[in-house]
Amino acid sequence: MTVILRSLETAVPPTILIQEQARDVFAAQPGLTRLGQRLVRTCFDAAAIDSRHTAVRELSTAFRGDDPMFYDGVSGLLLNPTTQERNDLFAAEAVPLFIEAASKAVAAADGLTAADITHVVTVSCTGFFNPGPDYKVVRALGLHPSVQRYHLGFMGCYAAFPALRAAKAFCEADPDAVVLVVSVELCSLHVRTSNDPDTIMGSSLFADGGAAAVITARELPLSAPAINLDHFETVLTPVGEDSMAWNIGDHGFEMVLDSYVPKIIDEHIVGALEPLLAKSPELAALPYGNIRHWAIHPGGRSILDKVQAKLELSDEQLIPARETLRRYGNMSSATVMFVLKHILEQPATEPGESICAMAFGPGLTVETGLFTKLSPAVSLPHVAVLAAHA
Repeated sequence: MTVILRSLETAVPPTILIQEQARDVFAAQPGLTRLGQRLVRTCFDAAAIDSRHTAVRELSTAFRGDDPMFYDGVSGLLLNPTTQERNDLFAAEAVPLFIEAASKAVAAADGLTAADITHVVTVSCTGFFNPGPDYKVVRALGLHPSVQRYHLGFMGCYAAFPALRAAKAFCEADPDAVVLVVSVELCSLHVRTSNDPDTIMGSSLFADGGAAAVITARELPLSAPAINLDHFETVLTPVGEDSMAWNIGDHGFEMVLDSYVPKIIDEHIVGALEPLLAKSPELAALPYGNIRHWAIHPGGRSILDKVQAKLELSDEQLIPARETLRRYGNMSSATVMFVLKHILEQPATEPGESICAMAFGPGLTVETGLFTKLSPAVSLPHVAVLAAHA
């Protein structure tokens, strides 16, 4: 059965953080040691990020308002709201992004309408509320009240792939199913000033954004590039459980992102790929560089550097991941969807181009999948099932 991602759309908050300006704000905070100041400048400058989007409008250097909660633009001080205050803002600001991304994805899915949606899967690890985003999407888009709803919460940066895998399973169980997957993360709600290296690293990387996709096995003509969801795999590395984590503190969620993570990925990425590529003997016999597209979650520049070096990929193959990082930062689970969209928008050079995509998260968990980029000029029965990594 062919299960196809027929549309993929993104959404970001309007407030933009310029990396150099954000660096200077964080480096100027009272309480930083000299080492902390050096770490701030080093992490921000080495992140390979030009700009990020945030749902916290106060973080704009041009914002001025009474009773600031996150950042006082007059004094230049970063404030320290409670977890409840941060989560309240998540509930207020995440909903519009969920709805925007979902609406755009449904509108872009030719041959389908909101009335066709049978399942909604939402994803987020940066806040909680109930009735949750799955409910809000159903109500806002006017979906049928019997639509099946699922929410994947607090899984971290790899969570888009379990959501896509679930969508594929729903479609295989019911060939008439149409699944709407929506991921929204507001990571910037949880940044804070600190001398802790993990906290500084998170502040230099994390950002806000959302993405949505419509997936179905229905036989419909292709009017735009799409993605065939071929295979998925999950691998837990034998080490790294304490090197990447996401904890809840009194003043926000606390990211643990150890500098050892790139080394773990370097040592175990080949082993993590083996069970996935075994499902495609044609690809397993080729050098990694022969797989046309790579949709790698840009958890940070050093992670991308390690993956590129270990798998001997070209600079061109890393463009979608590096450009996403440069323009948007690390938006946790939504980020790899931005990378896939970048690949979809590239002109096709041949029918059935292979995609290899992957994402990393707490555990250390490596999610992978084999996909095929479909061209609307090629009829589905003649498209070779190639490969992808998610």
